[in-house]
Amino acid sequence: MLLWGGKSVKDVIVGIDIGTTKVCTLIGMVNKAGQLEIYGKGNVECNSVKKGVIVDIEATSQAIKLSVEQAETEAGFKIGSAYINIYGIHTSLFNYKEDIDISSENKLISADDLDKLYNKVERVMIPEGSQIIDIIPRQYIIDGYDCIKDPIGMSGFKLEMDADIVSGKFTSVQNIIKSVEKAGLEVDGIIIEAFATSELALTSEEKELGVLLIDVGGGVTDISAFKNGNIFLYDSIPVGGEHITNDISIGLHVSVTEADKIKKQYELALTDLIKHDQDISIYDVNDETFKNIKISEAIEIIEARVVEIISLSKKLAEKYEELNKFGSGIVLTGGGISYLNGNKQITGSIFDLPVRVASFRSNY
Repeated sequence: MLLWGGKSVKDVIVGIDIGTTKVCTLIGMVNKAGQLEIYGKGNVECNSVKKGVIVDIEATSQAIKLSVEQAETEAGFKIGSAYINIYGIHTSLFNYKEDIDISSENKLISADDLDKLYNKVERVMIPEGSQIIDIIPRQYIIDGYDCIKDPIGMSGFKLEMDADIVSGKFTSVQNIIKSVEKAGLEVDGIIIEAFATSELALTSEEKELGVLLIDVGGGVTDISAFKNGNIFLYDSIPVGGEHITNDISIGLHVSVTEADKIKKQYELALTDLIKHDQDISIYDVNDETFKNIKISEAIEIIEARVVEIISLSKKLAEKYEELNKFGSGIVLTGGGISYLNGNKQITGSIFDLPVRVASFRSNY
């Protein structure tokens, strides 16, 4: 068996994030302290995903392959499988309860009983054209006693599971799998973006009290909500950081490349925060000449799109829950706008709730 650093390669955990603007790969292992150590990473631009939808399997597969190769080179060994992300725009989330009778003579709950329960849950009716991605237990209930995390080894006559069922659009899920397999990898599992992001961005207290997580990516914004430690909302809007870049490009008549530079150079989303509204020189692609504009002209464009993204997020959240139920307020993250100074003030003004920014510094 292949060994590396005293560990078997089977202990490796690999995650691949297929985004709207890039594909990222991370190779890691859990150390003795229970912490994940990253040994390899890859980052490759990818323009074959539009609004969270794979539109070119061949190009996506190639980006995955190159990203994995970068990570493998850094880690010093090859991998054969990975966990893959999926956006909320392709998924549905609903709560479901199922139960079984414990048939053993001693009434001790075994792993086989748990397998039978999961198999029964997997037969739940889901929307046509969808498939189950994940079953996430909220709690187990034995003979009416709830809040049980692990029922194996306990005694009882009836075992019940209260779970969140995550289903995904069949076409979207299969296109993800095909893209990964075409890159020469197996799929260990498909992870919905909100669960992965929440582990990094949210505290257990926020999840318990109620929190809305707004994750703005390149082309998609994921909105998820947690209460009593459980997720109860997961949805998306097809707008993100790359739309800000496109707005600047169109509004100022500059190339997309220059628009992206302007956005990242000033890192502002609020005109009120401009200290010196000086002139800057830009190349007008329509007139094919350089011209001067005020910094505020670019920031006004950025502000308008950020306001729209946050307003759409609020409108979506209100379809599921009253905003005053989010006791911990809003957590804003994602490379789309989290690095832009002023996003916190805009979000707080629109939602009228406290806002915290969890930035991992990977902007679009």
